[in-house]
Amino acid sequence: MSMLNTILLEASMGAGLGAIGAGIAALTAGIGIGQIGKGAVESIARQPEAAGDIRANMILTAAFVEGVALFGVIAGLLAVVA
Repeated sequence: MSMLNTILLEASMGAGLGAIGAGIAALTAGIGIGQIGKGAVESIARQPEAAGDIRANMILTAAFVEGVALFGVIAGLLAVVA
């Protein structure tokens, strides 16, 4: 295999792996936010008087998960473009 073919193969593999990485980041963010919501609903069911505090912490934690997932998706998409 020539050097040019090797370079082109590595570039196409990098783009494919970047797209897979972006998808995995989005998938794991969905799973994480689902777990956060599940825990919050269970906590509110056990202690309804603390619903406001639990809800606020749930939203803050979900925002952190979304932020990390956004970085992962952007990094994956940049690997596809580059």
